[in-house]
Amino acid sequence: MPIEVESPEQLGYDTITNNLSESSVADRCLADLGIDFGSDRGGAALDDLLLCYGDHLGDPVLREAVAAGGAGLTADDVIVTPGAAAALFATATSLLEPGDHAVVVRTNYATNLETPRAIGAELDIVDLRFDDNWQLDTAHIAALVRTGATRLISVTCPHNPTGTMLDLASLHALVELAERSGAVLLVDETYRDLTHASALPMAAMLSPRAISVSSMSKAYGLPGLRVGWAVCRDPQLAETLLAAKEQIVICGATIDEAIAGRVLADRARNLPPILDDVRARLDVVREWMRGQRTFEWIEPGGGVVGLVRFVADKAVDTARFYEVLLADYGTYVGPGHWFEVDDRHFRLGFGWPTESELRAGLAALSAAAADAMT
Repeated sequence: MPIEVESPEQLGYDTITNNLSESSVADRCLADLGIDFGSDRGGAALDDLLLCYGDHLGDPVLREAVAAGGAGLTADDVIVTPGAAAALFATATSLLEPGDHAVVVRTNYATNLETPRAIGAELDIVDLRFDDNWQLDTAHIAALVRTGATRLISVTCPHNPTGTMLDLASLHALVELAERSGAVLLVDETYRDLTHASALPMAAMLSPRAISVSSMSKAYGLPGLRVGWAVCRDPQLAETLLAAKEQIVICGATIDEAIAGRVLADRARNLPPILDDVRARLDVVREWMRGQRTFEWIEPGGGVVGLVRFVADKAVDTARFYEVLLADYGTYVGPGHWFEVDDRHFRLGFGWPTESELRAGLAALSAAAADAMT
């Protein structure tokens, strides 16, 4: 799943008027979050921060803030990594050897699929289906897991790119399956702080066999910090993850982790306005979806993305649709092949653009579809 020349980073953001391809809230600067790093605010000023090799587990303040998000967790259960992608990579590379068995849900973030493939693991892929409301059938997962042989079960919740959620019973069923089979349950929880109703508990809270992964990128709009983490309550497994991290990066950037720690420790103030804005954007998309008959989706329960598709009775030239959408309307979405589904699907991101750009982009989707339908 290579990064394409057509990705927004490669095209250049200045060539896209309405960017509906992004999978996070809008990028933020520290001033937007009201963060003051002066020593008169009770914390060490950044000017005084020693830029040495940092704590290999990660900044202690940051780890405390992560652990505070889950009952029964401590800072010692948290390993900070350069973004969630590094945590996912470290998990796969430390648990899997060539020929090992893993069960991975698809669609999924590319790292969760491509890293096990590159290692040479034997994968059983579980494809989510629109007709099942993108819901995961835990019985299907259980039927594929080989007791004593399956090393890894990999799921995402809230899910990217559909935005759908596991229910609590399904999460418990997956935890029990991991405990019963001896597998490790990896739950990519990057969007957990952007749940639109009640958030599920961190998987790592429920069992030492579970690893929870998240980051500052998607929910807090701070991807430039490159800060993520893995949470794991099994000391031996956590030590393995730490060793993998040390082999890859040694430690994180002390300045990034110091900033992230301050932001996350003030989660109660920083997160609510972000959630309010995201939910207002979701209302805009919900209104647009109700007013047209070309596209359909399963409304997301968390995050800032949904996987939209052309309704079945619409014949469409998908290549022309994406071409017209960008060339004539300056609007960009994530085409289905990014997620190993057909291009009648596309990921719609509603948290990154301004509200006016979002509305203009939605109108552009309708116009480009009309042009491309035969």
